[in-house]
Amino acid sequence: MRLCELKVGETAVVDEIFTEGAMRRRLQDIGVIHGTELECVGRSPGGDPAAYFIKGAVIALRDEDSAQVSIRKTGGEKNG
Repeated sequence: MRLCELKVGETAVVDEIFTEGAMRRRLQDIGVIHGTELECVGRSPGGDPAAYFIKGAVIALRDEDSAQVSIRKTGGEKNG
């Protein structure tokens, strides 16, 4: 499953990043690395970008970028 497919309130763990270069470094810098747990906490009215709670911070990512992150869902919704 890709990060961009995560629904608001769902949690997941990062498996792999499929992009290279500056975007890969940016994702790693904000904590998107193998084994990191994250939660989708919201989406813009148009649906893109989405906001994710990652290691104590809320980070917005475009679907184009979050599609490059492979995840495993971990038990559904935190708030539901």
